[in-house]
Amino acid sequence: METSTKPSNTHIGRKISRIRELRGIKQETLASELGVSQQSISRMEQSEVLEEDVLENIAKILGVTTDAIKNFSEEAVVNYFNTFNQSVSSSNFGHNNTCTFNPLDKLMELVEENKKLYERLLLAEREKNEFLKGK
Repeated sequence: METSTKPSNTHIGRKISRIRELRGIKQETLASELGVSQQSISRMEQSEVLEEDVLENIAKILGVTTDAIKNFSEEAVVNYFNTFNQSVSSSNFGHNNTCTFNPLDKLMELVEENKKLYERLLLAEREKNEFLKGK
């Protein structure tokens, strides 16, 4: 008897989880934006498939397209940065310029900055809501 298994790269929930982590967004934040519980996000990230409308909403919040989620792979991210690093090194126009920073470190710095900005915006919204409730 032959059994068929889906390749692990088709697991939408894992892809969402990884993109969310790369973007510096916590499950609680994603849940709040979607209007669901953190446990619901956890279940979604454990699911191999999601309904298209749910996927579209998640993609919007993560700032990516649904195709980006569906086609996401760790290898593609690594290849992108390797290609970027090689193109920077090979396009030095006769000068001995090389990339003096690790692009992944730069990405993580940007993720942290975006995360802090998002948390400040979220706090401001919460304060505004509390103020409006008090009126």
